[in-house]
Amino acid sequence: MAVHASTGVVSPGGAFPGVVPAELDVDVSVDVENLYTDGITARKGAFTAEWADRLREDIEAAYEEARARPGGAVGRGPNRYYVEIHPEQLRGFVDLVDHPWVRSVATAALGPDYRIVELGFDVPLEGAVNQPWHRDFPIPDETRTERRLTSLAFNVTAVDTKEDMGPFEIAPGTQWDDEPDFEHGMFPPREHYARYEERAVRKYPQRGDISARTALTIHRGTKNESATSRPVLILGIDGPEATNGDRHDTAVTHAYWETLPERVRRHLDCPVVDELTPVTQKHTIEGLVMGDA
Repeated sequence: MAVHASTGVVSPGGAFPGVVPAELDVDVSVDVENLYTDGITARKGAFTAEWADRLREDIEAAYEEARARPGGAVGRGPNRYYVEIHPEQLRGFVDLVDHPWVRSVATAALGPDYRIVELGFDVPLEGAVNQPWHRDFPIPDETRTERRLTSLAFNVTAVDTKEDMGPFEIAPGTQWDDEPDFEHGMFPPREHYARYEERAVRKYPQRGDISARTALTIHRGTKNESATSRPVLILGIDGPEATNGDRHDTAVTHAYWETLPERVRRHLDCPVVDELTPVTQKHTIEGLVMGDA
């Protein structure tokens, strides 16, 4: 284990507790270090641009279906939506969750018994505004008391991100902020915004890139001033202690389950059903607050 002199945060450094070297396909020591210091890391060119184009086709089809029914999409601010989908709606699902970098980062950071609990996407449309600075859920006890991460969000862009498309903005190192005046444990008061704006880094991923982050790091989507939407896939992964899966309704059919590699099945924490039911988005505190952005 290594202790960062600047933050006092303890994080894995070369050796990962509970993980044997054979369980890692690639060396992700730097990536885990980045997660503990900045709260985010990335792999450029993990997929081809053509793979990302197919991803966008699947996202667009799922978005149109979700918007056509009640509860299919939840607002995360004006002209910004979140949609949860089932793995079978994504042709590249196995490519994504079985990618050596994804497997290795998840294993090294969360342990060999990590669970895939969320598959969805955000769509900031033309006219989307700056979100309030926020984290995606309150700090878990393990993170507060042990300085240990228990979940990750992997993000994959479906377009080449440009400055006017409302890029993702993150305040590195703020995953450890633990203030009692955070609304719902997620939204810092506006008088804290200067701290995050001073640290803010905008991300411009291109098709084929993938990032991993702790959703505890303070972040926001920014204003989309273009006529182009910026869809981003979200893959949520929990460690053994995390309970984020309680907020999601991912499922797979028996027929699809039979096609999955065993090393994907062992990490896929969802019901196996005869027939899929479209996901109805849960009405969350986050959605309520984002609506006032």
